Order: sequence, then C-alpha cells, then structure tokens
Amino acid sequence: MLSRVLLVTNAGPNIRESSPRQYLEQRRAGSPEAGLWNLLDRVHDPELPLLSIWEMGMLRDVRRSGDKVVVVLSPTYSGCPAMESIEAEIKSLLRGAGVAEIDVRTELTPAWGGDWISREGMEKMRAWGIAPPEDGELDVAGLLPRQGVRCPHCGSRETGLISEFGSTPCKALFRCNQCSEPFDYFKRL
Repeated sequence: MLSRVLLVTNAGPNIRESSPRQYLEQRRAGSPEAGLWNLLDRVHDPELPLLSIWEMGMLRDVRRSGDKVVVVLSPTYSGCPAMESIEAEIKSLLRGAGVAEIDVRTELTPAWGGDWISREGMEKMRAWGIAPPEDGELDVAGLLPRQGVRCPHCGSRETGLISEFGSTPCKALFRCNQCSEPFDYFKRL
C-alpha cells in the first residue's frame, strides 16, 4: 500500500500528490540549506545504525528561522525511544558546526511509514540481514505480512513469523524455512 502526500507549493493553491519519499526528495532538493542537510546525513538511527535519519525518512525538513536552525523529524512510531538520542546527536553535530540556536521539532502528520525509507536504505537493511517493509504482503492491520517475507539472507519466501516483536518494537522476528536463519522484518507502521 503506497501512501500519498499532498504538497502545497509556494506558488499558491498548486496542490499535487506525491509518494512520501518523492515528497522528501523534493523538499531537500529545493532547500537553500543543502549544507545542513548534508551535515545531518551523519546522524544515524541508534536502533538501525547502518541507516541515517535521512535514509529512514525521519528527517523531514531543515530550515533557518533568523539565526535559528529548525530541524523537523518524524518518529517511526509514537513513543519511539530513539528520538531523544537522535535529537541530542543533531544538536551536538550542529553546535560543532557553529550553529548556536537549534530547534528540533517532532512532526507526527503525515505519519511515518515504511514508504518513507529510501531505496538505498532498503538495500542496506537487506545487506544487514533485515527484511525491509516492502518485502512482505501486509495483513489486515497493515503491520505484518499475510504471506512469507522474503528472507534477506537467501531470498526465499518460505518464511514464518516467530514473534510479532523483534529486536525493537518496530520489527517482527521471522525464520526462513529454506536457510533456517532468523531475521527481523521492519514493520510498515
């Protein structure tokens, strides 16, 4: 299921639909703060240290408001324990770059979902042994697959759910029946 985001441009009532990832890509490409976006590429999700908050789709906006830098984040789910650590890392990185005033804001709407993750982020997940959200068909609730998730180790879809929760609440634990390896599946949330 692909989410859609309505974009309102500065040109007035020109509204168009875009996928969540396209929305982020357009926002970043159109920003006059390219250097700050690039700097924040060094901030990683502590629960998935192989991925930056940009690749995860958590970094929504970076802008200046006078002398202040405003960073807008979206958690992967409400109550995500990593947000406090991510905010601290952002502030430390920006202060180290000479930014004195920093405002890190949390944006819950539109809600984060698996389709905010970049293509590169999904490939990194697979390489690290985690099945990304796109590798399974969803159940009625839209969180877990109805059928086997593609194993990130051998590619088989002959997999089974072991637990609705994996190493973190945003993941489920599966086992591959082909290669017998356990692996996390990142929920769409």
